[in-house]
Amino acid sequence: MTTKPERRSLGRGLSALLGEVGETAVPIGNATGSPGPGTEGSAGGAAGRVLGRRAVPVATAPIERLHSNPDQPRRDFPEPELAELAESIRQRGIIQPVIVRPHPEREGHYQIVAGERRWRAAQRARLHEVPVVVRELDDRAVLELAIIENVQRTDLNPVEEAAGYAQLIQRFSYTQEELAQIVGKSRPHVANALRLLGLPEQVLRLLRAGRLTAGHARALINAPDPVALAEQAVARGLTVRQVEELARRVAAPKRRPRGNGGPQKDADTRQLEGDLAAAIGMGVSIQHHPDDAGGGELRIRYRSLDDLDRLCRMLTGS
Repeated sequence: MTTKPERRSLGRGLSALLGEVGETAVPIGNATGSPGPGTEGSAGGAAGRVLGRRAVPVATAPIERLHSNPDQPRRDFPEPELAELAESIRQRGIIQPVIVRPHPEREGHYQIVAGERRWRAAQRARLHEVPVVVRELDDRAVLELAIIENVQRTDLNPVEEAAGYAQLIQRFSYTQEELAQIVGKSRPHVANALRLLGLPEQVLRLLRAGRLTAGHARALINAPDPVALAEQAVARGLTVRQVEELARRVAAPKRRPRGNGGPQKDADTRQLEGDLAAAIGMGVSIQHHPDDAGGGELRIRYRSLDDLDRLCRMLTGS
């Protein structure tokens, strides 16, 4: 586990990682694929710790030797934004270097830590080389920094942000308090973000697309039918307050004695569903069976085979 002082340093963001970036760029990657001078020995050798005001050399790397990080929390790169950035790069070049680490599986290649949007835009601008800072970073630091960069710049949609937090919790056993310190947010902010992952995929899709805000989505977490309410909110252009009121009105009759529709969930059960969903990063449904001596069912919705694999590891303790 990384020590807390190092985590606080990472929480300062990319300025803490970079120190003062040098102005002179030197090429890396010769014909044999080995790094050129001024990269591994100077920038890479001091990687993983804060450099204060020490200058960090910038290198240039062939654009085809850079690769995206599969754990990058940001998944959506709107084409209009990339086109606009590509045009800016054609006119002025790339002002801020891309942070990379040596690729863990391909010698002479590099994996992007921060700056994937610039790299994608540079490809559209038909650049052959891009400025980079090469660092030696482990998987945990890479994921931390990717989340920090995007959260601080508000580049992540709420679902991507929550999924990034869930990765750190599931893979590296972070607490919500530790995550809050890393990203510079409050613990309730992190907890509320994680609870969004318990919503059905149809609602998460609207949230990713920006058709719903995080405030709308939070109002739907304990709703009896969040998909129907989400579609209403989008179709009618409802505010967050209106969605909250609508969710209360829909839920109120379901707390009354049941008819033929079977038992309905109380507020405590729905709260427990939200808490469990936040803890494991997956949708959770609890159904009590009063006729079964207090028994019931706990259902967990996974969105991919990777989710299922993580869930199996959590349940087996492996």
